[in-house]
Amino acid sequence: MDIDIHPSAIVDLGAQVGNGTRIWHWTHICAGAVIGDNCSFGQNVFVGNQVNIGDNVRVQNNVSVYDGVTLEDDVFCGPSMVFTNVVNPRAHVSRKHEYKPTLVRRGASIGANATVICGVTIGEYAFIGAGAVVTRDVPAHALIVGAPGRRIGWMCRCGERLPKGTEVACAACGDGYRLADCACERI
Repeated sequence: MDIDIHPSAIVDLGAQVGNGTRIWHWTHICAGAVIGDNCSFGQNVFVGNQVNIGDNVRVQNNVSVYDGVTLEDDVFCGPSMVFTNVVNPRAHVSRKHEYKPTLVRRGASIGANATVICGVTIGEYAFIGAGAVVTRDVPAHALIVGAPGRRIGWMCRCGERLPKGTEVACAACGDGYRLADCACERI
């Protein structure tokens, strides 16, 4: 296998790490983690036991991917973004049995310092802006900003913001989309 693991990183015995994956300084991958091919984990990343990560995922510096999080293929997690796994944590109350699953669908991007509250699904190719707080499900291709996060537009698969209208084409790649109040569909 062709895996690049920095000497300061810890990859626990039993972790499944795909071919071509790079694991940088001070990163910890727990034993139960399942990681696909060609992923990259920046410095000071933590990946829990009950985590599934697809192929070509980029997890930037200082991100913790806690138990119950699934990242599908081609997901981008920006520097210092945050996942949670318990809705109402207390130091003196064990709530490990209450972890809520979080699903980030294929191609979604989560900006630096964003927070994703557990129990939500972020749709395919959605774009979560830097510092946004995601408190509910995000539709595919949605552009989310603010705290709490709100949709301000739609994004193309290529990462460019789509123009307003009902049937539009991406100015960068030409892909066509049908837009509605609550959905964006590639045509």
